[in-house]
Amino acid sequence: MATGETKTISALERLRDEALAGGGAKRVEAQHARGKLTARERIQLLLDEGSFEEMGMLKVGRGGALGNEGEYPGDGVVTGHGTVDGREVFVFSQDFTVIGGSLGEAHSQKICEVMDMAVRAGSPIIGLNDSGGARIQEGVDSLAAYGEIFHRNVRASGVVPQISCVMGPCAGGAVYSPAMTDFTFMVASNSFMFVTGPDVVKTVTHQEIGFDELGGARVHATKSGVAHFVAANDILCIRDVRKLINYLPSNNRQPAPMLDLRDPEDRVDPALDHLVPLVPTESYDMGIVIHSILDGGEFLEVHAGFARNIICGFGRLGGKTIGLVANQSAVLAGSLDCDASAKAARFVRFCDDFNIPLVTLVDVPGFMPGPEQEHGGIIRHGAKLLYAYSEATVPRVTVIVRKAFGGAYVVMNSKHIGGDVCYAWPTAEIAVMGPKGAAEIVYRKEIASAKDPEAMLEEKLEEYREQYVNPFIAARRGYIDDVIFPRHTRRRLIRAFQVLEKKKAVEPERKHGNIPL
Repeated sequence: MATGETKTISALERLRDEALAGGGAKRVEAQHARGKLTARERIQLLLDEGSFEEMGMLKVGRGGALGNEGEYPGDGVVTGHGTVDGREVFVFSQDFTVIGGSLGEAHSQKICEVMDMAVRAGSPIIGLNDSGGARIQEGVDSLAAYGEIFHRNVRASGVVPQISCVMGPCAGGAVYSPAMTDFTFMVASNSFMFVTGPDVVKTVTHQEIGFDELGGARVHATKSGVAHFVAANDILCIRDVRKLINYLPSNNRQPAPMLDLRDPEDRVDPALDHLVPLVPTESYDMGIVIHSILDGGEFLEVHAGFARNIICGFGRLGGKTIGLVANQSAVLAGSLDCDASAKAARFVRFCDDFNIPLVTLVDVPGFMPGPEQEHGGIIRHGAKLLYAYSEATVPRVTVIVRKAFGGAYVVMNSKHIGGDVCYAWPTAEIAVMGPKGAAEIVYRKEIASAKDPEAMLEEKLEEYREQYVNPFIAARRGYIDDVIFPRHTRRRLIRAFQVLEKKKAVEPERKHGNIPL
């Protein structure tokens, strides 16, 4: 009896040792030589020390459809749950040292089990992707396996936060799972994503292009918008994931975690009174406003390298997480183009999904003009942002810092589309269009008949500003709740969100709306 028990324990120890060894010492060494951590090393860095509980360690595949390819430890993925700063999260980490981290039936089953449990438990899902793609030896079973994961991505959307880290290759159908998650991280030196690789591109288009140029981290962070964050290496990437998690609630029923940064709620910043240039065409850095008003000046920008004319990210006011959207005057004068509209719309929808209040800082001269934008779908993309704000039921507070012209004024969380509170700085300009163009239309007869048309235009321009553009006109109409001193912006925002904390919105009964995708 004792001997049998000893053999059983020995067998368990051997199986666990095999699983922990991954693809073996040589493949682990090769992984390190590429500047990459192993699947288990990544999990150890991500989770609080000693908190990881592994699931499916001994699971193996049934053998490929094209013949039994053998049994692989954990089938190329490590799955389980643990904590980040004491809060439960679920994680899967693909193991490139085991058959290149390729995805087969058992591999997918392990990921799906973790995702299902995350939704049931109400905890975030973090995927560490490093895979050669579908396991060819398993044929159509590997395609079915991807479909099972995609389906769960959609079912979990808006229920628990989903975070993807692309820390190695991610090609073909594999790219769609990270693309459907809420936030995608990429490692600059080792990761790439594309639907069709350089060889296929060369065959079809006769164009030669490298992996990085086609689908590297820089490309997706600045051009395609697929990557929300880019880190220099695995360690910094995982550090940034932990930082993001600290801003987010665990699920759509819980509030985001509080963090008291010992920043007085009534703190004032007199420098804001002098931030906006007197000359309307001069730019300034909206980042100064953001870092001034948020707790401790801390701000986690999302999509920092993409559509830089609009800023999106997370910060805190009075210890509570807020999502912030702001036009960046220093880039394209803060105008809205196709990419900026889509970027902000997706961020607004995420915040609404997880009950994160929204601050909108407005300095927008309008939508970007030109055939490139019109043909690129600025109408459709601009409508996405309009739809996202109108649909959002979280507390929404707007501050008009300077320009708010035309349809862009309406789109940027005005009271007309459901914004709860709208403040304006004394420097705000709210009008159908810019003063110069409007004056040329409204006073065209006087200007045309004047002895000095340029002098008359300047005179009428000032007249138009005084009668139509300043924020006090909108305040008299009730479109602005108050014109505030810039130095008091932080205090007024915190107070507004305190009042709106128990906000309840009554929505019409429907399955879902039809956002103009």
